Amino acid sequence: MLEQTGSETIVYQGQFGDFTITDSDRTGVIIYRTGLMVAALSFALGSALVLLNHSAVDLQILTPLFACFCVALGVSLFTIHIYLAVLHQLLQVFWAIGTLSAVVFAVNSSEPLAVTIYNHPTTLFGVGFVFAALTGIYFKEAFCFNRLETKVLTPLVPILLLGHLLQVLPVQGEKAMLAVWAILFIVFALRKVVQPIPPDIGDKSVFTYLKQQHSAKA
Repeated sequence: MLEQTGSETIVYQGQFGDFTITDSDRTGVIIYRTGLMVAALSFALGSALVLLNHSAVDLQILTPLFACFCVALGVSLFTIHIYLAVLHQLLQVFWAIGTLSAVVFAVNSSEPLAVTIYNHPTTLFGVGFVFAALTGIYFKEAFCFNRLETKVLTPLVPILLLGHLLQVLPVQGEKAMLAVWAILFIVFALRKVVQPIPPDIGDKSVFTYLKQQHSAKA
């Protein structure tokens, strides 16, 4: 990496050539992290309501909280930097399937969405795609930055969801895993706030190279 002082641009040495980081790049990272924070806070608040055994009236609040979570997660998925375009697009498709499924269940059920999903585990075949997309972010962050919390969350989320789907986890076990999930999600989002921006952008020369390779094949 070549760093130039003063008002001059910082030039980074990538694998396939030099590149610079623009204000647009930095804004994209800030939006990505903001989306993660909003999603984490929404998820943590919803989880707290569930774990504290609040009334059915309070459970109604989970539906708008989940909507906020989905929107924020979608924003992050559209601004995250992932070298493999196919993987990036797959996570976005997962998010879209899960979000649309949640809308369908929310509209067609007289119960709060959370109650519908909990009492009918097969709904996870639809809504679960949202969490598959989130797990993809955890995996990417664990792989790129070796973060302990995302290393734990990457297997924890599918184990909890599959365990509930197959009805093999005790209720107390599910509650404990949900609490760990919510706490580590907040930890993850907070640590992203203080992380330097350039690492989240990655090696832009790789993006350029992959785009050129794709264009050549086309």
